[in-house]
Amino acid sequence: MTMTQKTLTAVFLSGAAAGLLGAASLFGVVAPGTARADIPPSVMGGTPSLAPMLKTVLPAVVNISVVSKQEIRNPLLEDPFFRRFFGNPEQEQPQEREAQSIGSGVIVDAVKGYVLTNNHVVEQADTIKVRLNDEREIEAKLIGRDAATDIAVLQIKSSGLKALTMADSDDLEVGDFVVAVGSPFGLRQTVTSGIVSALSRQTGITGGGYEDFIQTDASINPGNSGGALVNLQGQLVGIPSNIYSRTGGNIGLGFAIPVNLAKSVMNQLVENGKVERGRIGITGQDLTPDLAKAFGLTTARGGLVSSVVAGSPAAKAGLKPEDVLLEANGRELENFAQLRNLVGLMRVGEKVELKILRDGKPMNLTVTIGKDTEQAAAGDKLHPMLAGATFAPRDESNSDGDQTGGVLVQAVAPRSAAARVGLRAKDIIIGINRRPVKNMAEFEKLAGVKGGELLLHIRRGNGALFLLLK
Repeated sequence: MTMTQKTLTAVFLSGAAAGLLGAASLFGVVAPGTARADIPPSVMGGTPSLAPMLKTVLPAVVNISVVSKQEIRNPLLEDPFFRRFFGNPEQEQPQEREAQSIGSGVIVDAVKGYVLTNNHVVEQADTIKVRLNDEREIEAKLIGRDAATDIAVLQIKSSGLKALTMADSDDLEVGDFVVAVGSPFGLRQTVTSGIVSALSRQTGITGGGYEDFIQTDASINPGNSGGALVNLQGQLVGIPSNIYSRTGGNIGLGFAIPVNLAKSVMNQLVENGKVERGRIGITGQDLTPDLAKAFGLTTARGGLVSSVVAGSPAAKAGLKPEDVLLEANGRELENFAQLRNLVGLMRVGEKVELKILRDGKPMNLTVTIGKDTEQAAAGDKLHPMLAGATFAPRDESNSDGDQTGGVLVQAVAPRSAAARVGLRAKDIIIGINRRPVKNMAEFEKLAGVKGGELLLHIRRGNGALFLLLK
């Protein structure tokens, strides 16, 4: 799975499809059986060595092998336009082929047997096996996974497990030494070292997901996905997830998910089997030097509110377009994406304290986090041909910084009326019957024509198309 960015390619580091890094215990308490791993690098025979530290780390890093059954279908017969043109020809009975892939994982709870890995390692798995440092092979149970953060949690049952302790990834600084452990190209228990090259990186490879990567030049390659990035005390700070590369191999641009982000997602996956996304209901953008000058600011750090969804938590708290976002929960915001990440990983009902600038005057607002589905609309209540689809307003939870407005197709049920006419999840409806759609109110008004024709103008990926519903 690749994505071109300029002349480089962002590549997931395993042969399956998407997941993330881990924490030690679910509540920040070191579980019994957890290796303390607080042994600093030593001098052995007069030569500096990481070997003593790695003796505590290696038993907690595992190899993951995945077997999945994939259907082989004719892609033309999946296209509703092709099927309609040729009179809805029947799809042949799909054939299956078996696919295998490998990745890495980290034991983060020795008592309960929780293993953190990337979602893309296990998302299509039918069977998952974990091989330990001592060569034991154990079948794993998938507890939950989250594509938006590329995190998955597995569980294995065995005695004598060793888990890594967890560092506070917010304490990382550029220049800190780190060590990567995993199974690049299937070569188990491979150790490489480097430094933290940058923090809070966004690569775009998760396609609108929540990204706050640690960039490192520690050599990581395909197969490292889900492995461990540790500090020199042997504490887990991140999990390698993807790389930039021209060839698919390492060129010194590797990215790992911070352990604090992974811990937050892991807790929800263990408790609920899924992540319930938070939202406040705004769209925004990064401040540029020109925008900062226009708003009378001395720095271009922070975010700018572009719009506020009517009836959203942000609207109820008094947030307005053109407000400048400076801090969230006491943390200075570098860009709008930081606020999006923070809100998206908070629990519904929690509060975020915002420091903003309005008309040059500082203000403090408290916003209560809401659900990302609370303002979704069901298509069957609007038009018969939209049945099976749900629609949501564009805000920080799904707009990924895009300022073009419109309404998001949140989900489309298979074989539903909406699916048959060609709607897809993540489509953005920007017009109906040649009239622009900027928000949910306009969409519901224009789409709520029972039995009437609807000409939908849709943005899909980097392109656009029209769909006629009648």
